[in-house]
Amino acid sequence: MTEADGSDPVPPGSRQVVHVESGFGYGAIGADIHVFGDGTPLYLLELWCVPRTPEPNWLLESPSRMLNARYEVADFTGREEDLTQLYQWRDSRPRLAARWLYGPGGQGKTRLAAEFAARSADQGWTVITATHGPGTVHPLPGSQDLRLRHARGVLLIVDYADRWPLTHLTWLFSNALLHQPGMPTRILLLSRTGDTWPAVRATLADHEASTSTHQLAPLSSDGSEERAEMYDAARSSFAAFYGIADPSDIPPPALLDREDFGLTLAVHMAALVAVDARATGSRLPSDMAGLTIYLLDREHLHWARLHGDGTHELNPAERIYRTSPQVMNQVVFAAALTGTVPAPTGAAMLRDLGLAHDAPQILADHGVCYPPVNPTIPTVLEPLYPDRLAEDFLALTLPGHTADYPAAPWAPATAETVLTAETVQTAEAAHTARTWDPTGNAPTVGEAAPPPYLSRAIPTLTAAAERWPHVGSDYLYPLLKQHPQLAVQAGNAALLALAMQESADTDALEAIETVLPTGPHADLAGGIAAITHRVTGPRIERTDNLCLHAMYRTELAERLYRAGFHEGAADVARDGVDIWRQLADDEPFFSARLLASSLNWYGAYLAELGRREEALETAEEAVALNRRLIDGDYATSHDEQSLGDALGNLATRLSEVGRGAEALAAAEESAAIRDRLGADGVRFYVSEDARAQLNLGARLADQGRTEEALAATEKAVIGFRKTVEVNAAAHTFDLAMALNNYGSHLFKADRLADAIAAAEESVTLWRQLVLKWSLAHEHGLAMALFNLGTCKLAAGHQAEAYAATEESAGIYRKLAAGNPAANDERLATVLGRVTTLLQAEERYAEALPITTETVAVCRRLVAADPAAHEAGLAHALFEQGMMLSGCNRELEARFAVEEAVDIRRRLAGADPAAHLPRLAQALYALSLSKYNMHDDMSDVLNTLSESMVIYQRLAAADPETFADTAREVRATFAELLPEAEGRSRSRRFGRAP
Repeated sequence: MTEADGSDPVPPGSRQVVHVESGFGYGAIGADIHVFGDGTPLYLLELWCVPRTPEPNWLLESPSRMLNARYEVADFTGREEDLTQLYQWRDSRPRLAARWLYGPGGQGKTRLAAEFAARSADQGWTVITATHGPGTVHPLPGSQDLRLRHARGVLLIVDYADRWPLTHLTWLFSNALLHQPGMPTRILLLSRTGDTWPAVRATLADHEASTSTHQLAPLSSDGSEERAEMYDAARSSFAAFYGIADPSDIPPPALLDREDFGLTLAVHMAALVAVDARATGSRLPSDMAGLTIYLLDREHLHWARLHGDGTHELNPAERIYRTSPQVMNQVVFAAALTGTVPAPTGAAMLRDLGLAHDAPQILADHGVCYPPVNPTIPTVLEPLYPDRLAEDFLALTLPGHTADYPAAPWAPATAETVLTAETVQTAEAAHTARTWDPTGNAPTVGEAAPPPYLSRAIPTLTAAAERWPHVGSDYLYPLLKQHPQLAVQAGNAALLALAMQESADTDALEAIETVLPTGPHADLAGGIAAITHRVTGPRIERTDNLCLHAMYRTELAERLYRAGFHEGAADVARDGVDIWRQLADDEPFFSARLLASSLNWYGAYLAELGRREEALETAEEAVALNRRLIDGDYATSHDEQSLGDALGNLATRLSEVGRGAEALAAAEESAAIRDRLGADGVRFYVSEDARAQLNLGARLADQGRTEEALAATEKAVIGFRKTVEVNAAAHTFDLAMALNNYGSHLFKADRLADAIAAAEESVTLWRQLVLKWSLAHEHGLAMALFNLGTCKLAAGHQAEAYAATEESAGIYRKLAAGNPAANDERLATVLGRVTTLLQAEERYAEALPITTETVAVCRRLVAADPAAHEAGLAHALFEQGMMLSGCNRELEARFAVEEAVDIRRRLAGADPAAHLPRLAQALYALSLSKYNMHDDMSDVLNTLSESMVIYQRLAAADPETFADTAREVRATFAELLPEAEGRSRSRRFGRAP
């Protein structure tokens, strides 16, 4: 069947009909839908469409409407360089790329994105917008057809991206719409600042997306040509609505080269006010504050005219507009804080403001002044636009400024009521309360959530306070001192905005810090770290107590680490350790114990950065200090527990540098201490016992003691299952790690079915952790995926093995890009496995770039530590040669294998037992390469003979392993020998088993 528009027929199963009896219905063709447990979408995807220009008379009723970017009243001009950069980004080579476009409110981000969207759509791109789900009112039931049938590419635009929780963006980025094979895909994220970009960029790296930023600079003041051109274009556009044929003699209300006019919005405001003043005979203001007040006065005039004009009828039942200008002023003020909300929330808001008796009338009248973006959506309290005008309106309505604008005595109480009223929160919570089940299981209902409009209200007041200091000093910060949880409920963007504001009240920030979540929290991690960083300095300055100095730094280091700032965490932790060392000399009973604990954490941060030798030294210092404490006069069972913990950490650090036997000894001593104390009646947390068994199991496995490792790790899994039942948030990580190790040990014990089950459960748990705390747990997911791939490969599930291993490689690429020292070695291992899987299916062309990448990673490793990584580089070069040969690029293959031979020959000279087999393999491959390149036959046979001699020696010592290979090499030598004077055939360069 052909569509009505003549397009391709709809494939079977792709047509959707959405029927909803109660609640919300939404469908999408060609894209995923991610929903909360109650079925409410996490976000909405909609096709971008050309905006509709409103009726001229409606725009003239309230001139500020012409500044709303969605109406595109002013012709687009300027920003050509920014558009050019966006075109270059859009048309670049990566299949998937994301760009963070940021600049202050009024800089023109939305309008630039709209122009870019329009031009991209004209050039064949499918343009889609993403709207955050929670806190919004959704369209009527229906479906979006997002199939990319004839698209040149797909462009996704995400406005207010800094206000999205990180986990919600993470799921947006996983949508199948963005991962169509061969389809160029671009994600343009709009934000006021770049503060949240690092965390967002990290999630995008999981999808191997190319990422970049684009800061929208102020309009140039050099000669004011750009500003003058923009003013002229806007003035002509606005004048057309006023019926002014020739507006060329309407000058701007102030010199355009002033700093105030660096914003696109400021130039447009100047043009609009100049035209309106000419049309109405009003006096022109001379500064930005005057422009704002002029437009707000026109709002007040519009409210007054509506109230006094009986011709504005809503419908036959509601004959006329009835709300007084005074009440409308208060409602517009509230709406500037909340933004668009569901009707029940709006009604509850008016009840809290004492306006319940006329609530339906007031909401309807407000909708006349400020109709919803989409008239088919039953929203209320659409805010004043643009955002910057709404911010200034809030500031001017609150008493405390000296501008020529009437402040309202009710404004402070109204602001507090909007932000704190329980009935509003109850109504909004009823609309939004949900616990999202990302696994797709049955819906679950959780605790009532705070009103999502706080994510708008707090940043809006913070932005207003930047330009109007009385907003912060008299209202925002006193409110947050009394209700600090509001900042936390407002989300990460609000916390970052408050922390970054230079004039922020320190007492308010400290009050917020006291109610921050204490555990990991992905959506707030950056804001938590920023607030803690901001208050730590003043706290240290207020006291000479060095103990407190160290404690403050310890807490800050932990929060920086959870936010992904590992280097900052290590630096701060080092400073704390230095203080504890100083204090331990004078007060060993108390401070030495805290020094030992701090050393353990500092060592963990160093290890995360790949500084393993330093981490080991730190762990050794912690163990030595704990031993001294045990030998002291005031030793307690707690000191022995601390020694056990320190030994466990030391075991991990020793293992990381390849000192397996010493690592096992430390782990065994740690477990023995815990067993001894348990026998003496000392109680431990189940998690501590399980963690000790997990560490012991890992160290036993390193030494090849698989059955003992399996037994210890099984105890750890059992223990962590118990702790997860009590506190899943605290111990899911431990269980995920234990299951990963357990699966590895089961695999080595030839219990393949059990190993796959454990690996799959581990991957599931790691995915949940990454969803909640992506920056902290991606390494665990990558490791678990690699192990799952190993199990799947052994079971013969080639496709599943490849999928898991490739995903693991993608995560390790991202991790290595940010911290190569800590992740390059593992990345090289995983890339090698990807190559092996591709080679098994003779997919040489796909494997070749992987081997090239592996060689580059190995060269970085060799540059840092040649002794540890030269063997890995030789293997990577050998694999690269194999793939080059498979692609008929024999000369390049020859160079790669020759370098591998050189390295392996040198290594075999120092350690024959370890490296002779690999040398023989490389020599055999090199001899075949020389043969295929028509080298002199004597040279071919000399190289082949060297390989044959080594294999004969190896076969004599270990016939089970090498006898077959030795026979194959001898047979090849015998076959080539008669060709010393002639050549009759060519053979593909292959690998000796």
